[in-house]
Amino acid sequence: MSEDPRLEAARYRIAQEARASGDSPAADGADDAPPRAHGTPTAHERALYVETAIQQAIRRGDFDDLPGAGKPLEGLGDHHDPDWWIRRKIQNERLTGLGPAALMLRTEDAEFTQTLDALTRDADVRAHVEDFNRRVVEARRQLQGGPPVVTATRDVDGEVAAWHERRRQRLAAASTPPSPPEPRRRRGLFRRR
Repeated sequence: MSEDPRLEAARYRIAQEARASGDSPAADGADDAPPRAHGTPTAHERALYVETAIQQAIRRGDFDDLPGAGKPLEGLGDHHDPDWWIRRKIQNERLTGLGPAALMLRTEDAEFTQTLDALTRDADVRAHVEDFNRRVVEARRQLQGGPPVVTATRDVDGEVAAWHERRRQRLAAASTPPSPPEPRRRRGLFRRR
């Protein structure tokens, strides 16, 4: 594998500097440094090698067109959330039933209307909202530590009324007949000019 001549030149310079300093065990002149084996690079040599390798990759264009180039980093915001990595892992892996109760309630709260819209009976919606409220209150009472529970309880009657309204709108949209398509004109095989 052929390497870049600049890298070889950097290695040559380092070797010359080591030879000029009397081939001392420590390149920086410290007497308490442990002796290094022949060919083992020092920290300075490793840093120089890494920097040279990065510069070569930049010149070759290895870092061009990476995903997310020129875009802001995802998840950076004005607020500090110490549990950001747990939330991101749960979202990326689509994990369910794992994590602190506070985080699970937050994700469930974010998808609450979609969950209610999947239900078909008024009693099921009411039972789901009551169960959600019960779990929020239980999580607030826990003294096990972890992230604070900031999820608010839901108004049962208000959620049922909103569910009825969304369902009525979906049914009205589904019951309107689509407009008939325009008739297609037939073209002859040969056109006259």
